[in-house]
Amino acid sequence: PGWLLSPAGRPYLDSILHKNQRRAFGLLERPALPPALAVPTVTYKLFLAGRSGVGKTALVAWLGGTPASPAHHETLGIEATPLFWPAKPRASGRPVLFQLHLWD
Repeated sequence: PGWLLSPAGRPYLDSILHKNQRRAFGLLERPALPPALAVPTVTYKLFLAGRSGVGKTALVAWLGGTPASPAHHETLGIEATPLFWPAKPRASGRPVLFQLHLWD
């Protein structure tokens, strides 16, 4: 669980942070890793659906590391937010980069 904060995981964490905050990536962008740290990317698309005002957009903002608006604004249509998260699964001994497309 503490792999990201270890010396082995720190370069992966630094690739998704900018000034100690999660960096916002565009739909076609990805973290820049040196060739020695290249890892496979696993992509998932997560669709959040539910009643209006329950916190779907706030959840996506929290996961993305961006501040959520304190006032309620209804999301018109669908917002796609790409989120990258490096991890080292226990089953395989090598890190992977999860690319989550959160659709709200």
